[in-house]
Amino acid sequence: MKAGLLGFGKTGKAVASVLLQDKNICLEWVLRKSHKLEHRSVPEYLGIESDEPGLIYSIADISISTLLDIQPVDIVIDFASSEAIYNYGEECAKRKVKILSAISHYPDETIQFLKELSKSTVVFWAPNITLGINYLIIAAKYLKKIAPNIDIVIVEEHFKGKKEVSGTAKVIARELDIDEQEIKSIRAGGIIGRHEIICGFPYQTVRLVHESVSREAFGNGAIFVALNLANKEPGFYQFQEILLPYFSW
Repeated sequence: MKAGLLGFGKTGKAVASVLLQDKNICLEWVLRKSHKLEHRSVPEYLGIESDEPGLIYSIADISISTLLDIQPVDIVIDFASSEAIYNYGEECAKRKVKILSAISHYPDETIQFLKELSKSTVVFWAPNITLGINYLIIAAKYLKKIAPNIDIVIVEEHFKGKKEVSGTAKVIARELDIDEQEIKSIRAGGIIGRHEIICGFPYQTVRLVHESVSREAFGNGAIFVALNLANKEPGFYQFQEILLPYFSW
């Protein structure tokens, strides 16, 4: 599967490194806002031995239509920004190029735009693309279905400089019908990200924990999703549709 990557910040670089080391995905190009590193090779820049092109382009100097003409891809993986979809979405939909968005938050109108695009191509969106977090959410939903009256507490921990409540914690809260105001936040040191769902029964407690060790986890999640989207029909997908078939025995 040939992939294009949007965004080359800290997370984008980590994702690119994982993509380059996976035999099922070929990283054709990276598209970013900045002119820095333009026309450089991602494998060379990251010091990874790879035959994949992985050329870096700037959105200021090349249009998505031109880029897709000279280096066509099967899927575009977006780790850029909430506005980026408006730069590439319609062109991808027109060409039936799959869209995988790992943007943590979209306003309602942008989500509606994604759904419009999904009439023509496969569109996947996950506010948190890590496999572990999404497994955790589904496991918690099953537990709540089994025991609807349990007490549920959501605790999120991040690095000291992070001011806002974790977007992932808000997603967990929405999925479990918990008031976002009840999320407990801890800020200390350089914690990358830790989310815990505490399920309190009368005589026992179940704790579901996910901890991000490095940003490469986002790359693993993106590959898992991309490969599972390979044979999907046009439509709007989220992690639940991808993971639930794996829960069948």
